[in-house]
Order: sequence, then structure tokens, then C-alpha cells
Amino acid sequence: MWVGTHSTPVRMPHSVLIIDDEEPIAWALRRAFEREKHRVEVAATAEDGLAKARRTPPDVVFLDVRLPGMDGLTALAQLRAIAPNAAVVVITAHGNLNTAVKAVEGGAFDYLAKPFELAQALDAAKRALAQRAAPLGEALKPADVDDTPDAIVGRSPAMQTVFKRIALVSPTNACVLVTGESGTGKELVARAIHANGPRRGKPLVVAHVAAFNPNLVESELFGHVRGAYTGAEKQREGLFTVAHGGTLFLDELADIPLPVQAKLLRVLERQEVQPVGGNETHTVDVRLVSATHADLSTAVREGKFRHDLFFRLNVYPIHLPPLRDRVDDIPLLADHFLRKFGVSNPAQVLPVETLNFLKARPWPGNVRELRNALEHAAIEARGATLRPEHFPEPTSATGPASVAERLRSLVVEWAREQVTALAGAEPADLHLKLIEELEPALLDEVLRQLDGNRLVAARWLGLARATVRKLIRKYHPDRNEPDDD
Repeated sequence: MWVGTHSTPVRMPHSVLIIDDEEPIAWALRRAFEREKHRVEVAATAEDGLAKARRTPPDVVFLDVRLPGMDGLTALAQLRAIAPNAAVVVITAHGNLNTAVKAVEGGAFDYLAKPFELAQALDAAKRALAQRAAPLGEALKPADVDDTPDAIVGRSPAMQTVFKRIALVSPTNACVLVTGESGTGKELVARAIHANGPRRGKPLVVAHVAAFNPNLVESELFGHVRGAYTGAEKQREGLFTVAHGGTLFLDELADIPLPVQAKLLRVLERQEVQPVGGNETHTVDVRLVSATHADLSTAVREGKFRHDLFFRLNVYPIHLPPLRDRVDDIPLLADHFLRKFGVSNPAQVLPVETLNFLKARPWPGNVRELRNALEHAAIEARGATLRPEHFPEPTSATGPASVAERLRSLVVEWAREQVTALAGAEPADLHLKLIEELEPALLDEVLRQLDGNRLVAARWLGLARATVRKLIRKYHPDRNEPDDD
């Protein structure tokens, strides 16, 4: 079987080795590759997989990280020695940034987070064979990011994708554009890229463009000579010069004025800086990582951001998901933050009901808001168990959470409680149960607001008048309801 990469045909692998102790995954992968007419071997341990690789060097290996006995990352180094031409795809359900970085450093071609689609595995195999001559992460040495104050915490599929992209781009000098809502951790991504790349040990300069005086952005970035403008009493180096040899992180990129955008593009293209008011340029060697919570594509269409600069900065995009899309990471994040606040055993002070409360609550401020709320609660609890009442009132991006937001959060919390309580039992009609919980309160309040006028209440509720009478009889059987109004 052949697939085309540009104009060059590349032969698909004939020999696939799957090293995974989860039988359903190994079986599914085996069937998928056998349907493609390839020879497939399966091993449930790293030791057995290495023995099979010695007997028949594979073309592609799918290697799980967590295995009984030797773990997958340890086996990866031996596998590379035994079968140096094999393309290794690391798979894991428990990965973090450090796992992704170590996999790439060890020569893995790709990194798949469980659960994944079989189509992803087939595509990885095709791409792997086409590029086997250039394994990733040649000179990358991992920093133990997960144990640092700047750790990026998460195990959700969305964060696994983020970890993989950080690991792949870190050993390069490519421009990276990090997008995501405020509070998702964009600066942490920049720090991780720097810490795991060839410029670690060199300066990492963080610049929050939104904090700059709009009239002095150019001077902040590129410096100025003495007398360049009123108040410029001495020469000053810009951030590009300060970051020479290292990494410059530009946060809130969309706030850069259009005239400065043109100069920034020239700096990136030529690697030369000309200070404000100066005639001479000097060379700078800087890797640029930028970030924004704004939609730059819309800004480009509206003429607020240069399209050529956007494409120059967006060489390798990394998108950070909002916390609402990774609620299963909240227990892990809570544990991480509470340890930073001095709680030695967070599990003792975080009961299940509090974790469910945190999962159900809206977090418009994302991880930053969760961190602040946990610190507030830890202070309130004074070493005791954290309860919902210890947390500050929820807020939205524009102020206190709306009634609709609070209602949605309560419904989410109610649904989790119901599913947890009914675990192992027959499925329940949760929709009907929720209606019966909410309907009486809605009916009674509408009638109260309308002074008991059932005809008008029916219109507001969008129900027939007869239906309103039936509901009143259902929820208030003690009332003497007439048949007609």
C-alpha cells in the first residue's frame, strides 16, 4: 500500500508492533492495521515487546507509557537502540507535559493521548513512515516542569493536546502564537516552551503589552536614544535587546498599535532593531512567543491587525481550552494549588461534595479564578475542611453571575449528584425528575407575580389553561380548584 506525500510515494509500514497491556486498545489497533494488510504483533509488556523487536525489527511501534514492569519511556530508549529505523508513537492516558517532552526527547515520532480515534493511529503511522529519517526532539532535554511553581496541570484530552504541541515546538526557534481566554495560563505555556527549548539558561523576558503606555509601545519594544522624545533623558534598551539570545513573550498582542506592528514585522524578518530616534540598527537573536485572548482573524479582517504580521507570528499556534471544557482537571488543579498554599494533604480537606461544587460552578476567569477562589477558601477554612460556603461568590466577566448562570450551575451539580447516587442502578428518567423538581417553583412564582390569574399565567408559561389547572391540582392537591375559570 502506498500513500502520497507531495509528489513522492511512500510505502506504508508492513510491520507494526503494538505494546499495550489494555486488551481492548491492543485488539482495536491490531484489527485496524490487519485490515490494511500489515503484519501486526502485540505485546502486553515492554520486556515482551523488546524481545519481539529484536526478532523482527518493526517499521512502526505503538508504545504505551504505563506498562507492568518496565515503563514505556524507559523502554523507548532500548527500543531506539534495537530498532533505530522504527517510528515510535507513544500513547498514554496519564500524560502530562513532562511525559510529552520526555517522549519527544527519546525520539518518539508522535504522541497520542487516550482515548484516540483509530483514524488518528492510522494517520500517525502513515506520517511516521514518511518522516522516519527525522525523529523529533534531537537536542531536547526536559525540564521537570510539573514540579515547578509554573507547572501546567491537567490530564484531560484537551490538555494532552497542549502538552504534545509544546513538546513538539520547544526544540525549534519557530514563532508560537498562544490563544485562549484570560486566565487559561498562556504565560505558563511560554515559560514551558522556553524551559524545554535550546534557549533555556538565556533570558526569558515577559512583556504585557496592555500595561504599556500606548504612546511608548515602540520605545518599550525597541528602545530609544537620548532625546528621542520629551522625557527621554537617557538612552534605553528595548525588550528585544534585553531578550537577546533568549525568548521574548509578548502578551496581549492585539494591543500593539498598527504603526508599531509594521516595525515589529521588520524586526522579525531582519532580526535587526532600530531604537526610536536612532539612525543605526543592531542585530538581535530572539525567539518570539506571543499570546492574545482576542480573535486576531477578526482583527485582520477589520483592518486592526496586519495580515502579514499575523501569518509571521502564527507559525505554530497553541490554543488553551477554557476551564469549562476541562472540568475533570479541577480536582488535579485544586490539589496543586492547595499544596502551593501550604496544605500538605489536600485530599483531607477537599470532600467529594466540595469537588462537585467546584466542577459545577462557572469559571469565567478560568484557572486564575479557580486559584484565587481556592486561596480565599483556604483562608476562610483555617485548616478545616473546605465547604462551598468558604468560597467567594461566583462572578462573571462583567460582574456577579446572572441568575441563569447560577441555575445552569445548580442543574449541573444536581445531575452529577443524581448520576453518582444511581451508579450501578437502572437508568432513571432524569429529565422528568428535573422537571418535577423545577416545575412547582416556576408555577407558584408565576402565579404569585400575576396575583393568581391562571389565564394570564398560562400565556406566560406557554401552556393551555387546562394544563395549568392540572398542574395546580398535581402539586397542591389540598387546593379546591374549580373546573373552569
